[in-house]
Amino acid sequence: MHASIKRLQKVNNKVKEIVNKKQLKTVPQIIAVSKTFPLSQITPLLDYGHFHFGENKVQEAEAKWKSLISENKNIKLHMVGKLQSNKAKKAVQLFHYIHSLDNQKLADTLSKTEKSLNKYLNYFIQVNIGMENQKSGIDPNDVDRFYNYCSKEIKLNVIGLMAIPPNDGKEEKHFKFLNDLNLSLGLKELSIGMSNDYQKALSFNATFLRIGTAIFGKRTSK
Repeated sequence: MHASIKRLQKVNNKVKEIVNKKQLKTVPQIIAVSKTFPLSQITPLLDYGHFHFGENKVQEAEAKWKSLISENKNIKLHMVGKLQSNKAKKAVQLFHYIHSLDNQKLADTLSKTEKSLNKYLNYFIQVNIGMENQKSGIDPNDVDRFYNYCSKEIKLNVIGLMAIPPNDGKEEKHFKFLNDLNLSLGLKELSIGMSNDYQKALSFNATFLRIGTAIFGKRTSK
């Protein structure tokens, strides 16, 4: 059995263990974040029956996934990295979920592109919950306005919020904040939890976990 399958099974088992122990209502969807990893590391998971994958660069994703998606309609590809407006058309063509909707210019471009291609995606609004200059995301105080603009004015299918919490050892505090904000908007999906903190995210209604290293191992290339 391929190493990535063994690691995925380990993550799945831990998720189910925590879900059962805490009697949670939802078993989150695991996104195998395959950025920088070659198809030789990915195809064993596809053969195993795992179909949700995440990439953070449009060009890399197109090279790896375009033909696979045309051949296998079960694949669901998630954009989990920063998305530039000039890459929006290719992103809409390729991805099923965008986890990094973080500004109005991008939202407008995606909306126009969806209509021109007659293809509609699922979106998460990225929130900069730590107000960190090096991270993308909407100011928490502006989330309500931005959500209403995206969902009501330009009709994007925003299904939830996403965040990468500050590396300050206070993940639970940040996850609780984002979960409360998500609930205040009446959204059902929540994209939180990565390899180092997904077990904590489970207690705060995470429905999508973005897991890379815990499945594929350490990255050796940038």
